[in-house]
Amino acid sequence: MIKAYKYRLYPTKKQFVFLETQLNGHRFLYNQALSQRKEIYEQTNKGVGYVAQAASIPKLRKENKNLALCNYSSLQQTLRRLNKSFEAFFLRVKAGEKAGYPRFKSADRFNTIAYSTIGDGCQIKENRLYLQNIGCIKVKWHRLIDSNIKTLSVTRRNNRWYVCFFVECNIKLLPNTGKETGIDVGLNAFITTSDGEKIEPPQYFRKAERKLAKVQRRLSRRTKGSNRRRKARILVSNHHEKIANQRLDFNHKVAYSLVKTYDGFAVESLNIKNMVKNRHLSKSISDAGWGMFLAILKYKAENAGRWYQEVIPNGTSQECSSCGNIVKKSLAVRVHNCPCCGLSLDRDINAALNIYQKARIEPSWRGGGAMPLVEARS
Repeated sequence: MIKAYKYRLYPTKKQFVFLETQLNGHRFLYNQALSQRKEIYEQTNKGVGYVAQAASIPKLRKENKNLALCNYSSLQQTLRRLNKSFEAFFLRVKAGEKAGYPRFKSADRFNTIAYSTIGDGCQIKENRLYLQNIGCIKVKWHRLIDSNIKTLSVTRRNNRWYVCFFVECNIKLLPNTGKETGIDVGLNAFITTSDGEKIEPPQYFRKAERKLAKVQRRLSRRTKGSNRRRKARILVSNHHEKIANQRLDFNHKVAYSLVKTYDGFAVESLNIKNMVKNRHLSKSISDAGWGMFLAILKYKAENAGRWYQEVIPNGTSQECSSCGNIVKKSLAVRVHNCPCCGLSLDRDINAALNIYQKARIEPSWRGGGAMPLVEARS
């Protein structure tokens, strides 16, 4: 399993300038290669690939001083990045989807320098990150890396620099707890388990809306292209970054707590992209961050040796978890009352039970046959 470890960098003023210079060099190469592909296709109706473009790097390094300062292998990674963009573009075209041709990158849209391997233009020296032609940069080591580093990337975000190490980790099995659960995500409760546990939604965006509106109004008053607008834009971006970091931290903590408590998870396979088209609920759904949470829960479960299964969500809120009868109810009705078996239960707990039961009877259940249904709460 590949994991990413992200750390804050604290470059000196001189190192900051060198980082910006190298980043501009990589952006120039990206845009130059994109322009070349476009021109060659328009003239000859034929494409040009990564290999042909990578062969021109030595010549470009002689002509451009910024490129000469950059590590050779990292320049190859930038060209591979462009090549992946085109591969994804052609896949979308073949699938009949909205393609989106690769775009030229402005200074605000190109923020990452990737290195192919540790030791090639980058390494760790005396608890600092050494980068070729930049030197040793101070790093905030807030946690240890317990595996071998494969690759790394240096990223600029809101005038701050970060390094991201990609490492290959072995699965660390956790002891069995004998408990499994179904999880229903929602807006009234962030998640509800089939055991009846509920976690309230933090609503970080909702709580920060007033402050965010204030700095966004300040940005709208600034003259485009001015220094003051640039500073105001960074301030707005910092507020959004704080909200995103709070949400990420919350999701990691909740997922870790669940993985320690349960041996397996049944969750809904949600199409969140379509759900946010509802203009009445889109802001709350986006603020909840269900997609991020489920992705984090999945990888943490796999890393701990837990099972994780998605089920089709159709009918999980309407079906009775005890007798299977369909009880129609609107979103405003928060209690499930079954006229057939008399089950009275919170609708979210009822849905979580249905999700868990669906996972147990599906053929993909842990590689084999159906399992008996769990008993519903009375």
